Amino acid sequence: MANVRRSGRITLKARDENAPEENVKIRRKRKSEPSKKMPPAAKKQSYEIQKRWSEEGASPCVLVETPHKELEMTRDRSGFKQFRFKNIFIKTSPLPCLSWASSDDVWIKMLNKELKYVHDKGFLQQHPKLKPKMRAILLDWLLEVSEVYTLHRQTAYLAQDFFDRFMLTQDDMEKDRLQLIGITALFIASKMEEIYPPKLHEFAYVTDGACEEEAILEMELVMLKALNWNLCPETVITWLKLYAQVESLKDGVNFLVPQFSQDTYIQITQLLDLAILDINSLDYQYGILAAAAFCHFFSFDVVHKVSGLTWDNIAPCVRWMTPFMRTVSACPRAELKDFKKVMSDDRHNIQTHVDYLAMLVSPHTTSRPT
Repeated sequence: MANVRRSGRITLKARDENAPEENVKIRRKRKSEPSKKMPPAAKKQSYEIQKRWSEEGASPCVLVETPHKELEMTRDRSGFKQFRFKNIFIKTSPLPCLSWASSDDVWIKMLNKELKYVHDKGFLQQHPKLKPKMRAILLDWLLEVSEVYTLHRQTAYLAQDFFDRFMLTQDDMEKDRLQLIGITALFIASKMEEIYPPKLHEFAYVTDGACEEEAILEMELVMLKALNWNLCPETVITWLKLYAQVESLKDGVNFLVPQFSQDTYIQITQLLDLAILDINSLDYQYGILAAAAFCHFFSFDVVHKVSGLTWDNIAPCVRWMTPFMRTVSACPRAELKDFKKVMSDDRHNIQTHVDYLAMLVSPHTTSRPT
């Protein structure tokens, strides 16, 4: 007996041994799938580093746009300053050889994120009822909440990034919504970064009844959709830790094990905590902000070594940050704090808070949010 397929069913048929065998060809119907063409606006832009060899044997790199790809624009941002770079010569990756990845690949991915995650102070043009000082007050409060709940610095800076990028996607926001947006940004960031994030009711509690749990959950969905689930930027803290680690690294030491001075690190983070409250900080990329802060504590030669940036790259940001550095220098020196259930070698990673709003109105700080 032989099996024969007909119309998708299996039947039995007597076999004639003298008859020649038939080649039964089974044709499978393929579902016709309509060709999906991505509209030009939906194509994304990416960049890669190509090595350019010179006669002297040097190996600089150039950051070039990947061809046949266009930048996704969800709204008209022609009036904003866009961080788009093409044919920028940069130093080869300052990262040492890594046993777990290619240092060049890691460096390129970090640079690509600087281009992907756009922030711009021009978002205030879309919100005529808001003022720069309102953003400063909100971020200062978020830093304070972060210390209360023993959150990491990376969590606080993720929340800052989420807030700024979300506001860039909105229009005519009321000022009484800012606290809800801010605490929701911190709620999302804590779930991204913390091993044991605070519970939802704890975030609602810290708003003193201004934001209910259900409102935070609803705003979370709104923010995630507006951000298109892009939740992994390289924050200012990410770049700062990288620079500090490269500067202090010794031969034969695991790159993932921190080697830098905790005391120096928290001095730099205090400067950055103050500087990011000023909305003009959004004029600069996160890597530039971290390098400029680093330059106030180390020589430019060291900054160039750890970042590959030239003086022309960071000079405007260094000059803008100088008044904030004078203010920090005039205040009591930052000290490491002890936190319950936090190991001593992790204390520098916990976000701390001082009266940054008072520091902003210091006579040493000429750039103040109004």
